[in-house]
Amino acid sequence: MEAVGLLCVAAAVLAWGFFWVWDASERLKSREQAGLLGAGSRTLLVIAHPDDEAMFFAPTVLGLARLRHRVSLLCFSAGDYYNQGETRKKELLQSCDVLGIPPSSVMIIDNRDFPDDPGVQWDTGHVASILLQHIEANGINLVVTFDAWGVSGHSNHVALHEAMRALSSEGKLPEGCSVLTLQSVNVLRKYISFLDLPLSLLHTQDVLFVLTSKEVAQAKRAMSCHRSQLLWFRRLYILFSRYMRVNSLRFL
Repeated sequence: MEAVGLLCVAAAVLAWGFFWVWDASERLKSREQAGLLGAGSRTLLVIAHPDDEAMFFAPTVLGLARLRHRVSLLCFSAGDYYNQGETRKKELLQSCDVLGIPPSSVMIIDNRDFPDDPGVQWDTGHVASILLQHIEANGINLVVTFDAWGVSGHSNHVALHEAMRALSSEGKLPEGCSVLTLQSVNVLRKYISFLDLPLSLLHTQDVLFVLTSKEVAQAKRAMSCHRSQLLWFRRLYILFSRYMRVNSLRFL
């Protein structure tokens, strides 16, 4: 019994030490990235559905807040796959409030051209046109969205990346506007929570946001605002997904 007790104490000390190093390393990383991303930039987070902002991008949103970025959000659907669009709009605004994005900085596109449906391919040109208009109208310096895999492979996520890639490759983005894409990882890394941190630190990326223990609780509160989506497997996701704690991003 004494041996078990000692093992428990040792595990607790190691866990405390790990999280102390985690918090300290992230504070240092924030100072380094302030020069890379530019403090005070006008940043646009582009998502496909309500809950994407908390489920996938919470570390980025909270990390940018540390750098004093003015973050706004553009959501391309109301998440109406199960006819819950009006409920999910309200949940998105509540989640954004927890993450520090005011309602005046949130725009939700509720348009039949962009249904919440993995079986429908959104028109790249149409998405790109709306994106460019929003970027220009709001003087956006930095756009954050999904990469080519879209974290989960959802076609709506992928459509956003394809539209941003088209704008970038065709030279249509305003001068000085950069694009960061959230890097997808394999299933094992996706669900090992904070144990993925060493791998994230070792793998090459342009920007890495790691939440402190206090910010992890904030990200979980944001995700909990999406009550209509909190089925049992999403509760497990909140507990184990690295995207609730770590975001690796690359410039497009």
